[in-house]
Amino acid sequence: MTSTSRMALVLVAMVGGCATEQGAVSSGPAPVAGQTIVPGSQEDLVKNVGDRVFFDFDHATIAGNGALTRNNVATLDHQAAWLSQYNRNNVQIAGNCDERGTEEYNLALGQRRADAARGYLIAKGVADGRVTTISYGKERPTAMGSNEDAWSQNRNAITSLR
Repeated sequence: MTSTSRMALVLVAMVGGCATEQGAVSSGPAPVAGQTIVPGSQEDLVKNVGDRVFFDFDHATIAGNGALTRNNVATLDHQAAWLSQYNRNNVQIAGNCDERGTEEYNLALGQRRADAARGYLIAKGVADGRVTTISYGKERPTAMGSNEDAWSQNRNAITSLR
C-alpha cells in the first residue's frame, strides 16, 4: 500500500469515526422539556408574580415610616392584577415574624402584617371575601438562623391559594 493510500484510509477512518460518534450523541434520548406552569396555579403565583412581601423590624405598614419597599409594593400590585385576571382564585395571606419577641407579640404583629397586605389588595380592587388572613408569628420561619439575614427573610406576609 502506498503512503497516499494509507493516508486516504486513515482519513476515511477518522471521518467515519467522527460521523459515528456524532450520530451516537444525536441518537440519544431527547432532552426533557421544561415543565409548563399552569396559569392561575400556586406555582404561577410564586414564579411569575411573587408570593411574599417583606417588612422592616417591628413594622407592619405598607406606606409611611418603616413601610414596604417599592419592590414589595410592586409585588402586591402584581398580586392584585393576577387576582383580577384569575378571579375564581381565593387567597390566604399569612403574616410571619422573626424569632425575636414573645409569642403573643409576634402573633399580633404577624396578624397586622397579613391585614396590611390584605387591605392593600382590597384597595386595589380585590373583593374582600376572596382574601383571608392568618398569623403564624415566629412559628413558621422560612429561613433558619439567628442573624439579620434570616430575620429579614422571616418578617413577611406570604400569599397562597386556598
